[in-house]
Amino acid sequence: MSQTVDRALSILPLLAQGPADLGQVAEWLGVHKSTALRLLRTLHEHGLVYRQEDQRYRLGARLFALAQEAVENLDVREIAHPHLVALNDRCGHTVHLAVYEEQEVLYIDKVESRYPVRMYSRIGKPVAITVAAVAKLLLADLTEPERRAIADKLDYPMYTSRSTPDAAAFLKELAVVREQGWATDLGGHEESINCIGAPIRGADGRVVAAMSVSAPNVVVTAEELLTLLPLVRRTAETISREYSGSGTNRPRKV
Repeated sequence: MSQTVDRALSILPLLAQGPADLGQVAEWLGVHKSTALRLLRTLHEHGLVYRQEDQRYRLGARLFALAQEAVENLDVREIAHPHLVALNDRCGHTVHLAVYEEQEVLYIDKVESRYPVRMYSRIGKPVAITVAAVAKLLLADLTEPERRAIADKLDYPMYTSRSTPDAAAFLKELAVVREQGWATDLGGHEESINCIGAPIRGADGRVVAAMSVSAPNVVVTAEELLTLLPLVRRTAETISREYSGSGTNRPRKV
């Protein structure tokens, strides 16, 4: 990287802390004011910085637009897939990845179990939203008014005796999931299938996807499956860091 480009890019972290004048920028870079001004003018021409009426500089709107465009174009499935495969290699069970789109929770990736008993879930297929672990994780991240609005509109089919019976029970479970940061479906959709899941977060802390590990009782008990929760959560955290490009992904506060 050339010295000029390096210096220009070094201005951005300074302005991220707040507006700065020419002297502060020059001091930050350790250069003469004329050099700092030349760099600022170049960044200004590209919309990356903006000069205010008080002659101080701040980050430009173009920079935020580029950042948003980059986030929107990130493919969480592409990033997550090798980690899902690695998790499947370690535990042997079915691994899913899901997202929330247009009032539905959809599977966007699946790694099959190594065991002969297979699940009928398919990529692109909606999940059972009131019982699935991935659905609970995705909906739990919404604001309270959003959660209530969705819960009031849902039907609550009793797939099994462990299915979520009504909106009040669903909202209570979402609150628990939001607090603890993980979710389960222990026979809520199919009596013989158990599932544990964890959220994948973006740089702003919001849940962008959810992943889960599922297994039938004939292969592993619910208690045995729950012992994999630390591994599942670590995998989700690793994907979150890679997806967001940051070291930490803290839940947002609402």
